[in-house]
Amino acid sequence: MPSPGSRRWLRRGLVAVAVLLLALGGTVAVLLLHSPGNISHPRVEFSVPKTTAPPPPPVKPRAFVDTFQWPRYGYDAARTRFFPGGQKLDPPLRVGWTYQDYALLEFPPVIDGRVLYLIDDDASAKAIDKTNGHLIWEHKVGTLAASSPTIDTKHGLVFVPVLSVKQNAGSTPGNGRFLALSMKTGRIVWSRVIGAGTESSPTVSGQSVYFGDQAGTVYSLRTSDGHVNWIYHARGAVKGGLALAEGNVYFGDYAGRAYALDAVTGHQVWAVTTSGTQFGFGSGNFYSTPAVAFGRVYMGNTDGFVYSFAERTGELAWSTETGAYVYASAAVANVPGMGPTVYLGSYDGHFYAFNAQSGAIRWTHSAGGKISGSATIVGDLVYYSNLGSRTTAGLDLRTGRQVFSFHDGAFNPVICDPGAIYLSGYSTLYQMLPKRSAHQNGASAPPT
Repeated sequence: MPSPGSRRWLRRGLVAVAVLLLALGGTVAVLLLHSPGNISHPRVEFSVPKTTAPPPPPVKPRAFVDTFQWPRYGYDAARTRFFPGGQKLDPPLRVGWTYQDYALLEFPPVIDGRVLYLIDDDASAKAIDKTNGHLIWEHKVGTLAASSPTIDTKHGLVFVPVLSVKQNAGSTPGNGRFLALSMKTGRIVWSRVIGAGTESSPTVSGQSVYFGDQAGTVYSLRTSDGHVNWIYHARGAVKGGLALAEGNVYFGDYAGRAYALDAVTGHQVWAVTTSGTQFGFGSGNFYSTPAVAFGRVYMGNTDGFVYSFAERTGELAWSTETGAYVYASAAVANVPGMGPTVYLGSYDGHFYAFNAQSGAIRWTHSAGGKISGSATIVGDLVYYSNLGSRTTAGLDLRTGRQVFSFHDGAFNPVICDPGAIYLSGYSTLYQMLPKRSAHQNGASAPPT
């Protein structure tokens, strides 16, 4: 065998020969380097790929998060009871789920995301999953109540007014409470004694919650802990809710006076009285919660009139008579092709549409029974409940023609989200879905 030295000289000789051949223009098809089996063809087609980043992972579709809110009685702070863009909820409707409460549902629930919050007349506060009607939590907070709660998502609270916590209170208010419950669990976070009791559906703005009581006291409390911001004493019981607009709160009392207060300080901006005596009341009673729109304040009165006051000054803009008590609160909207209109019912068995500017009656609908609760506008329909027949109806906004009827109802008929209507019967809550809806599982459709 050749020695290591001779192998080195052999390799050097082969490389030298190859270099010489290339220099002379020859073609080297096979070049032995280190081992006779190695092959190299440097001139065979070859390309360098461009550097690219690896493809991103597939994006998972985000689950729909329902953030819709109907946070207070009357929907918005001005209590207009008007849900714009609700035409996708126009009839025909079908029942999705039902929830039997076994107590009078005088006032409707409110909505935060997937949850409905309500308090029935037996003062049982509840949270209900709006997608399936299942009870999430229940908390007995008194013995008598007659209002809607309101929510404060910043602090995770739902506010509940109570007329009485006395045993066997019947329909007599007194020894009431105003409570802040945890939205998640129903646990009492803070509570304030309201000696006269309260049925005033509250409203929240910023760090404050506003309501009135049976003694005529109007409160602004700090939402987080119930600290008193200010108190105002009206001349009569404040049963309705307070409407909030342009920095003021508006309400009426059982002495027949309408008020505007500065929402921050509680100072009186104006206070005016009515003169109705038709039903034996000195000035009639305001049970109605005001609706504020178009620079006006609209309220019904037990003297049989509907009133419109100037928002800034309280000047009477118009009063139009119906045939009996008007306990109902107004729903107001600027209806295309018709103009600003006020909708509400009367104990005279008729439902009315008024010109919001002049008070002229645009149309009336004969309900065939007394109307006590407030109307709600959804899409092209206005809904009301007939206490006399315990039914609910939906009327065309422009003509008053009835296009929807339901076999249950008593006071305040409906609220909604973009995918469903929630109808309050006498003691049963119904989810109503458009018949064309593809959401067979009862879940509300996401907004589009």
